[in-house]
Amino acid sequence: MAELTGNKAIEDAAIKWVVELERAAGRLAEDTRYTGSAGDVESPPRVIEVKAAGRTCRGNDLWLETRQVKEAERNPNFYVYVVENVRQGDPALFTLRVLGDADLRCLLERKKEQHYFTVPWPVAAYDALPVGLR
Repeated sequence: MAELTGNKAIEDAAIKWVVELERAAGRLAEDTRYTGSAGDVESPPRVIEVKAAGRTCRGNDLWLETRQVKEAERNPNFYVYVVENVRQGDPALFTLRVLGDADLRCLLERKKEQHYFTVPWPVAAYDALPVGLR
């Protein structure tokens, strides 16, 4: 199996895998990215934010958007699924950590609010820049 390259390929593979797992569990899972949902997958009654990692997230912080934290605090059916070992490409080797209920609430008690800006950097602008010092 070919190694996945790029964040989008890793995210897409993780989302697809989660949807398949949820359907195998008997839920009606649907990819809800780009729809305004607080999570990446809606699998009633669950709303699932998927965190995809090329390797492991062990020892790393979880980054959640403000709306995701608010949803997690008000909705007992909000989950964070951490899908690891995705970069290698074989779904049979992906691993899953599920944060929900008391586990998620416990982590949210220690959340730290941070403010930052994201600056869009289109591929065309990236490609137009010279490599190295000018």
